[in-house]
Amino acid sequence: MSPYRRNEGFASSMTIAKSIASEMGVEPSFSVKRKAQRKKHFDEIDTNEEILQAEKAFEVNYFLVVVDMANTSLKSRFEELQTFKSIFGFLLSSTTLKSLNDTELEDCCTKFAKTFSSHDTSDVEVNDLISELKVLKLSLPERPMSSMDIFEYVRKMDSYPNISIAYCILFTVPVTVASAERSFSKLKLLKNYLRSTMSQQRLNGLATLCIEKKLLDEVDSNTIINDFASRNVRRNF
Repeated sequence: MSPYRRNEGFASSMTIAKSIASEMGVEPSFSVKRKAQRKKHFDEIDTNEEILQAEKAFEVNYFLVVVDMANTSLKSRFEELQTFKSIFGFLLSSTTLKSLNDTELEDCCTKFAKTFSSHDTSDVEVNDLISELKVLKLSLPERPMSSMDIFEYVRKMDSYPNISIAYCILFTVPVTVASAERSFSKLKLLKNYLRSTMSQQRLNGLATLCIEKKLLDEVDSNTIINDFASRNVRRNF
């Protein structure tokens, strides 16, 4: 994202955007507002006020703002993933697990146990976890194994209770790099693209249709049209 914060990022983005606009038959240009002329008094200093051109204004007020927001979001999310890796990293693959010496393995197990402890009790017994992992390192197959492969192997062996608990914690931690869309955001979309003065009943109905889109796709539109038409006919008579 850093190159996009510099001039070449905006220039390359403009080139791509103009190419797409030309393919769609849209003129790739910025609309320029007419400059308002202000009458000056005789005692004012005659200076030319600096005015951003349309393209420069777009770069400063929109492009750089979006890039900064994306850059900040990516940094925060990768920092969270680094924290996750510092706790669970030694469990993620057999290659990583086998590469640790005894001291490193003990440090990883101690940190893991402290992370998932409360009131002097931990989900795993740290000394037993260390011992089990030392034995597991020697008994694992030579082929590279993922965390799920190791977990399946441990379950079949049924001899590593603390390791099983550790992997259960690993697989149930809610790690994600995308935030879930809340249903309330549908109201915001409706009020942006439609009029904000609609009645509450219509707003509730439209929000329900947007939220329950899968159910809406299964509804027969002809049945709704016929029902709507029959009601209007009765109303007219």
